[in-house]
Amino acid sequence: MTKIKIALAEDNQRLAEAIRDKLAIFDDVVTFKFHALNGVALLKQLENDPDIDVILMDIEMPDMDGIEATAEVKKNYPEIRIVMLTVFDDEDKIFRAIQAGANGYLLKDEPAGVIVDGIKSIRDGGAPMSPSIAAKTLNLLRNPSSVQEPEARQEITLTRREVEVLEHISQGLDYQKIANTLFVSPSTVRKHIENIYRKLHVHNKIEAVLLAQKHKLI
Repeated sequence: MTKIKIALAEDNQRLAEAIRDKLAIFDDVVTFKFHALNGVALLKQLENDPDIDVILMDIEMPDMDGIEATAEVKKNYPEIRIVMLTVFDDEDKIFRAIQAGANGYLLKDEPAGVIVDGIKSIRDGGAPMSPSIAAKTLNLLRNPSSVQEPEARQEITLTRREVEVLEHISQGLDYQKIANTLFVSPSTVRKHIENIYRKLHVHNKIEAVLLAQKHKLI
């Protein structure tokens, strides 16, 4: 059987090496294509080498987190399957990862065999989940109200500059182009975006834009 081509998105170099070492003993099943340190780097790698079957995706990464990266990958490469491989098992992150298009959700401390079985399952159309994740997913299905809607969390108040940044994000501009347009530094744009995420209680640009549009902020 053809080997499963995998990529890894993980900002912790030590953990990335540990994951690669875990999978190395199953080199008859999987072949490792590349490792990216964050979502932005992952998308750039995919532009050069989109021949990937499965991505193992961390959640907490700088520049672009795993949930936003999942949404972007699914938009541009819908045939690629994504397994969230993370230490987080809270319901909010599970819910958002599934919304973004994740095909499976495994914890990093799973044995190598479990991770590889998950990779094989997802290649064959399955949806592998660690037991604790599956239990929480079932709870979300039974009690969808347990995930608080963003608009119910607090009244939304953004500054004029934050609204401008959101408008540019909605137009598809990257940090550098926004910085050039507003005559500020990219680090200032990043700070505005961090403040926007905090105020809106969202985790990525897509969620921020959708929520802002829903509340007619942009």
